[in-house]
Amino acid sequence: MKLSSAAPLASSPFQSFWMAGFECTDQLNAFGHRVDFLQLTRHLERLDEDYRNLALLNVRTVREGIRWSQIERTPFVYDWSVVARMIERGREHGIQQVWDICHFGYPDDLTPLHPMFARRFAAVCRAFAKFYRSVHATRPLIVTPINEVSFISWLGGDVRGTSPYCVGQGWEVKYMLMKAYIEGVEALKEVDPGVRILTTEPLVSITHGRGAGRAEKAAARRHHEDQFQVTDILTGRLCPELRGRPEHLDLLGVNFYYNNQWVKATNEMLIWKNGDDRWVPLHDLLRQTYRRYGRPLVLSETSHPKEDRPRWMDVIAQECVTALAAGVPLLGVCWYPIIDRPDWDHPHVWHQSGVWDRTAQHEAAYERHLHEPTAEAFLRAQTTLAAALDRPPRRSRRLVGTAD
Repeated sequence: MKLSSAAPLASSPFQSFWMAGFECTDQLNAFGHRVDFLQLTRHLERLDEDYRNLALLNVRTVREGIRWSQIERTPFVYDWSVVARMIERGREHGIQQVWDICHFGYPDDLTPLHPMFARRFAAVCRAFAKFYRSVHATRPLIVTPINEVSFISWLGGDVRGTSPYCVGQGWEVKYMLMKAYIEGVEALKEVDPGVRILTTEPLVSITHGRGAGRAEKAAARRHHEDQFQVTDILTGRLCPELRGRPEHLDLLGVNFYYNNQWVKATNEMLIWKNGDDRWVPLHDLLRQTYRRYGRPLVLSETSHPKEDRPRWMDVIAQECVTALAAGVPLLGVCWYPIIDRPDWDHPHVWHQSGVWDRTAQHEAAYERHLHEPTAEAFLRAQTTLAAALDRPPRRSRRLVGTAD
């Protein structure tokens, strides 16, 4: 059967269907400490190594971040030197970079509730677009203005996990983040009308407990529906005073992890590998989202910690095949993070969720150690999807135990 995904995939703006994400958060953690993952993972100092390693996985598109808190230490004054080096190394290695402007971190003098937040965010978006065009006159620019507004508004607005450290103000934080998001999109398009916008919102399933009554079922449905507030605001369906427009929803990125499904009343997490009949397959969630918005989708983040990484990749690959067969125009899958990352609040704890782990050597080394079972699953997934994507998988170099 000829899959209906062929036409949308042919017009994909991405260099490769399979993508890699480099964790770039620069947020304040639960203890008020600034974390900078591009530094903590040594990605900035090992750009060449990290980009060379991607050839093992046939990856030519990556998600990166500018780290707003680091490039704007003085209001409206920007230091693009690190970003310039990242762009130059990406160009040298033939790597397409998709840029996050705000990946959970804000300048020291700002929070989403600050009256100048939206104006400052629009200004940094405008400045970035101008800077990017000064070094890349014609190359397509793909931007995520703010990563996971739904999540960060909950973390900072409801449970004091980051700035602005509030309780019960999740909606207010979300509203102000979306005000900034939309003004940021307008600023980007003012400089570059052809800019592509990639949203990256969590894709979740919230359900009720077994034997739940009418009220509990209704509450679960309501909270499940709330996951679409951000994209509804972006399109103008919700809060039209913020100037959302349908065309602002361009490339519909969704982030889906192993812990994205739970019971509303108890916060019980549904376990994907236990055969729980309440677990909703990813392809169903993708199809529901496509039906709602009619935009091409990207699985903009997915991964799993530790030993279940290969099995999770196998599941994701099969779910993508099923989604494509159902007519969902899926343009890509991003393993996030591609190199291991520490915990935000306890940086001495590493998640072991990448394709490359950090070796257990002394802190200064940070050697990348290829997790071969995950790398093999990554390549196996490419073979699994090759027919669905209507193109053969590219041949990769032989996998090696340690990539230096």
